[in-house]
Amino acid sequence: MFKPFHTLIIINLGLRLSRTMAVNYTTLPIEKKSLDRPPLEELAKVLSRGLLSNFEHVTVEVVDCPDLTQQPFTLAKKGLGGSPKLVEIGGVPYLLPVVKREKVYDLKKIATMIDSDPAFIIGAAAGPHPYAGVNCEGIFNMNITKGVVDQQTRISKVNPSNEEVPIQEILPNNETRVALLANLFFSSGQPGKVLKIHAKKRTGPRDFIASIRQTLVNEYKNKVVGMGGVFLLKEGKAKQHVMRDFSKTPINTDEELNNWLKFYNMSAPLVAVGTLINNDHGLDLRVQHFHSFSHHGEAGHYHIDVTPETVEYLGYFNTGEEIYRVDRPVETHQFGRD
Repeated sequence: MFKPFHTLIIINLGLRLSRTMAVNYTTLPIEKKSLDRPPLEELAKVLSRGLLSNFEHVTVEVVDCPDLTQQPFTLAKKGLGGSPKLVEIGGVPYLLPVVKREKVYDLKKIATMIDSDPAFIIGAAAGPHPYAGVNCEGIFNMNITKGVVDQQTRISKVNPSNEEVPIQEILPNNETRVALLANLFFSSGQPGKVLKIHAKKRTGPRDFIASIRQTLVNEYKNKVVGMGGVFLLKEGKAKQHVMRDFSKTPINTDEELNNWLKFYNMSAPLVAVGTLINNDHGLDLRVQHFHSFSHHGEAGHYHIDVTPETVEYLGYFNTGEEIYRVDRPVETHQFGRD
């Protein structure tokens, strides 16, 4: 059916904006640093002791990674092994106080630039707003092998007609972009040994990831240890946020930020992916960042469980060999990184 002329103008303008909204890869700055990798057996002992300050029941083991493509995790590849690395792209200063909409990155190109093929990519990021039409959370879960994409990433956005029910979508295979900021764990997705962390009944003030990270901070003061992986909120509920569409006024404080974000208590089971590191390695890093998705429609940025008495976590993690810092903001600040 013939489309009205004005409709064609809008569609073509949208396509043009989408194509031009990207960074210049020929000048994109990328920094690389090695990470320390204590033996997994040592890490298991360290975390077994450390997590007891925040959870009543803790078990940490070195195990063969289960098939993460299966329920309940449903990731794009089976394992977390094979050239594991942390990758941080952009940062909060590209979102706050005023958004820099041109900061859109194609993960197919980033994977090539850091020599990752295959590239199994999981983690927390801002989703591709040129595709979504609005600002959104990205829960990245994808594999790229020889240019072929298996895209299982979800995005979560605030529903403008009913903010109490966020919208979760799965990206198509031809949408491989991320916007503004990302904390991603790259590997080839191979089976292998991983850390299995099981924790129940939170007794302390820290969330699950902050508990792991603080233990590494306390133990490895002269080393830089980075980890990535997936955890399941098996029981309970978690406080999570979804970003509203970009603010029309600058956001300069945490109070203004929290008024802009939309917070939810989301129910288990939730599958969370992301990275953590015990210090910023002189790279102005976001030291922990996890987003979660579900098969019941809820997804967002993980903060902490709100049911400490009944909460139960099960996670699988691997350490990174190196970290890549892509397009680090020159003008930076420290708020908005929780």
